[in-house]
Amino acid sequence: MSHASGHPLTATASGPLTGAAHVPGDKSISHRSLILGAMAVGETRITGLLEGQDVLDTGAAMRAFGASVEKAGEEWVVRGVGVGGLMEPEDVIDCGNSGTGVRLLMGAAATHGFSVTYTGDASLRKRPMARVTEPLSLFGAAAYGRSGGRLPMTVVGAGDPVPVRYATPVASAQVKSAVLLAGLNAPGETVVIEREATRDHSERMLRGFGAEIDVRRTAEGHEITLVGRPELSPQTIAVPRDPSSAAFPVCAALIVPGSDVLVPNIGLNPTRAGLFETLREMGADLTYENPREEGGEPAADLRARFSPDMHGIEVPPDRAASMIDEYPILSVVAANAAGTTVMRGVAELRVKECDRIDAMVQGLRGCGVAVRDGPDWWEVDGRGPGGVPGGAMVAVHLDHRIAMSFLVAGMAAREAVTVDDAGPIATSFPIFRALMERLGAAFEERGS
Repeated sequence: MSHASGHPLTATASGPLTGAAHVPGDKSISHRSLILGAMAVGETRITGLLEGQDVLDTGAAMRAFGASVEKAGEEWVVRGVGVGGLMEPEDVIDCGNSGTGVRLLMGAAATHGFSVTYTGDASLRKRPMARVTEPLSLFGAAAYGRSGGRLPMTVVGAGDPVPVRYATPVASAQVKSAVLLAGLNAPGETVVIEREATRDHSERMLRGFGAEIDVRRTAEGHEITLVGRPELSPQTIAVPRDPSSAAFPVCAALIVPGSDVLVPNIGLNPTRAGLFETLREMGADLTYENPREEGGEPAADLRARFSPDMHGIEVPPDRAASMIDEYPILSVVAANAAGTTVMRGVAELRVKECDRIDAMVQGLRGCGVAVRDGPDWWEVDGRGPGGVPGGAMVAVHLDHRIAMSFLVAGMAAREAVTVDDAGPIATSFPIFRALMERLGAAFEERGS
């Protein structure tokens, strides 16, 4: 279904994409910088913060919880209230489109003795919150929402929280992070156990702010232990650039003939870099230049060149946690490779901003690509370089990554590809269009 009030945008085949693509700051680190800065005592200064709507909504929420969050020149300055110092908001917390934002905020506030009501846009109100509210109930919090555990939802915080030991039933950095943030204001040790490791920005940043946190492998899996009620110290944070945003200019360069694009200063945390490993296994001409460390996170400059000899592979299911947001754009690359690419163990994609598997399957079929899917898998039959017919109008279902993925598809297809609403792109990558046009992409606005 097309989004009636959307902003359609069309991508047509472009000449070579060339130049440097300075993508925005990492979204995951940006969210956590604001939340932990608000829970520290003193002034945290942040450069490189992603100024997409998702992160701005988290900043507004931390103001509602009593912290000062403001931009000063090129920096963002957060004056925190300390662990246990959050205040009851006077109004509903609107998290817009951000599943990360609402779940982390629920965790941070759940061990405070007040109630908070959370809501979001139409997409976010469809997403399940029980995966977070169930472990938060172990601390003593209670959640009351719409049927199916959906927003709007009021979370009544635990006035006398207890520490928790929790094994996550699904691989989710959001669930893990929500529990750890709740554990900050609980006495004793809160323990989270994951069968497989997910992105570890929360652990790295908690340690950087001064929390006592231990990470180890045990017979049960990946075990994280946090000692509650620390005094967090303010930090100076340089946010590395977002690997999930880098995926779009990188993948576009790989499938548009003659392209050579450099994407500087990309965070290459091993729990986030699965896409780039997968692309190299497919035969992509993708190299890491100037490897270094930025704020405790590995980083490098990525150079991506047109790669006409890419081939399909079966992506290891245990890699899903390190690239879950990148499967949509990977499927576009797969459509331009030779052979079949198989993606398994990705049921999480069914409950993102939309059902991302279904959205990509329908859109790719509309572009003339053969795709098959099941509950937690899908596979794409590649048509080789320049072989995707295109010519489709694609419904993005308020999902920024679906919109960007099909605009990239249009850059290499025989016929133009139109997305029914490019508006959601602003939630994570507000400069996407300008950045891609500087590289040589061709976009055209269409009437609604």
